[in-house]
Amino acid sequence: MARKYNFSAGPAMLPTAVIERAQAEMLDWNDSGMSVMEMSHRGKEYMSIAAKAEKDLRDVMSIPDNYKVLFLQGGASSQFAAIPLNLLGDKTSADYMNTGMWSKKAIAEAKRYCTVNIAADTSGNSFTTVPTQAELKLNPDAAYVHYTPNETIGGVEFDYIPDTGDVPLIADMSSTILSRPIDVSKFAMIYAGAQKNIGPAGLTIVIIRDDLLGKALSITPAMLNYATHAENDSMYNTPATYSWYVAGLVFEWIKEKGGLEAMAEVNRRKADKLYAAIDATDFYGSPVAINGRSWMNVPFTLADSDLDAEFLKGATERGLVTLKGHRSVGGMRASIYNAMPEEGVDALVAYMQEFASNNA
Repeated sequence: MARKYNFSAGPAMLPTAVIERAQAEMLDWNDSGMSVMEMSHRGKEYMSIAAKAEKDLRDVMSIPDNYKVLFLQGGASSQFAAIPLNLLGDKTSADYMNTGMWSKKAIAEAKRYCTVNIAADTSGNSFTTVPTQAELKLNPDAAYVHYTPNETIGGVEFDYIPDTGDVPLIADMSSTILSRPIDVSKFAMIYAGAQKNIGPAGLTIVIIRDDLLGKALSITPAMLNYATHAENDSMYNTPATYSWYVAGLVFEWIKEKGGLEAMAEVNRRKADKLYAAIDATDFYGSPVAINGRSWMNVPFTLADSDLDAEFLKGATERGLVTLKGHRSVGGMRASIYNAMPEEGVDALVAYMQEFASNNA
């Protein structure tokens, strides 16, 4: 059976080479006589897998030595509570940018623990733009500034890294991590759920600067305390071992493909092709301002929404699946993470052109 081009926002496509390697190693990893799923997380076999995955991620992202890399559970959503619990310290407020569904959820959770200053709010234009640096209303006494560089649902992406001065910058990079090079040192903390550009669901990665550890509020549960996991090499409890292993295979794959510079080159090309197809005709439209268009999640609409169901049916028949937009936005959404081959985008563009021609 031929693999389909899966445009799901997450869980998303994994590189075929990674799946094939996991398949080959399923019953017996490295002549251990065990599947990775069966290994003790404290055994020498698994410890070697975990250490290599962390090293490869550090290499790929050029993570400085004064940052800890944590392999956690609970999804990015657990971090919505963990962040204020760990980072408020002796302060009582934090800055948040409200630019879409995921930042909105982070704000709601943070309000349980502190005063939230909304440093930017694009809800008035239905989250179709990003605020400029000049528009940010930052509080110099805030414990930290939180933002979502790429909003998966709305397909809105910051085209710059906000300057927050001496206030720590926290980024939910769930849907943009590993898509291009970034300067990790500009962030105090980066976190991401795995199920888009990293690996299978069940794993969450936190990259946090050392000086932010050890400041958790006294009410912080051990499982939400970053220091707990840093002191125990992410093995305070049994981690998501198989997801961690597959993530390590993805990091290897990225290195073999030429690193994040190579990922960025292909991702830009994919996004440019898809947006060009959307802009080429009035049959399709993009709700997002041009300077806020995401490389990873591309929402688009048909001028006649009555054709939506027919469009999706024809796409599925051609092996182009999971293109229906999020229920809160409607229309279509094509998520084109690292694992989506350029041929998949080419196939989608060709179908879009054919469908427009047949239904104009």
